[in-house]
Amino acid sequence: MHISWLEDFLVLAAVGNFSRAAEDRHMTQPAFGRRVRALEEWLGAELFDRSTQPVRLTEAGQWFQGVAPELLAEVARLPGAARAVAEANSQSLRFAATHALSLTFMPGWLRSFEAHTMAGTLQLESDMLHRCEALLAQSKVQFVLCHAHAQVPGPLQVQGYPSLCVGTDVLLPVSVAGPDSQALHRLEHSRAAAPLLAYSVESGLGNILHKTIDGALKGPRTHTVFTAHLASVLRTMALEGRGIAWLPRSLIDADLAAGRLVAAAATTWNVDLEIRVYRAHAQLGRAAEALWDAVAQSVEAPTAGHTTP
Repeated sequence: MHISWLEDFLVLAAVGNFSRAAEDRHMTQPAFGRRVRALEEWLGAELFDRSTQPVRLTEAGQWFQGVAPELLAEVARLPGAARAVAEANSQSLRFAATHALSLTFMPGWLRSFEAHTMAGTLQLESDMLHRCEALLAQSKVQFVLCHAHAQVPGPLQVQGYPSLCVGTDVLLPVSVAGPDSQALHRLEHSRAAAPLLAYSVESGLGNILHKTIDGALKGPRTHTVFTAHLASVLRTMALEGRGIAWLPRSLIDADLAAGRLVAAAATTWNVDLEIRVYRAHAQLGRAAEALWDAVAQSVEAPTAGHTTP
């Protein structure tokens, strides 16, 4: 018996017409009819009275109309149940992290929990925030590491994923240094609008900026000259002297220390950030649960959503 036969049966039971049901199932009527007949032969009972139009369910068909959805629901649950069984004793750790943090914060942070991360396999997906969130929702990763802001709740916070604040960061408006070692482009005290290197609407950091300081930037202060998804790309453009970019300190510490990038505005334009790790709702594998417990012990108790621990 094929699972698709159950779906065929339910469509025909709903519409009562072989031709229309075959069209809904994207096949020819003869092929559809053969599949319905194959289901009846497998069950050993006729499910439809074909002597009427529209066709009607037999008594066996009426009984099977209640059984078929349960069978489909049970089949749909099987992959998740199988993954849960496999996950229970798994030693694998599966992370998704935003590009900036996977390059800067994450390596050192994981080293501080080396006793837990070295016992099994460690997998990392480095991507944009919305893709990291999707991986967690699809149970393809156990954890997501990303920047967050208390005033800008994202999908993971809204959906109540447990989270821990494991660090802090800050978005700084910076520019390449000019000949006088001051910012080549400045947000303040400039006669012309400053060139802005902006994040795209898909960017997690861009969303935080949009919800915090974008309103104050509108008008004559800036004009956008370049847009990108990634902070690392905006950093390159800033180093080339193309404009002002709000970049996480964790990404540009070395540039600031060397004087390659300097502050392009007063500290009132800085945006404080949290670094958060989110976990799946479901029970994790043995290694992942042990790591979560260790992280929780290193900070305060875990919280659901975006409440700061």
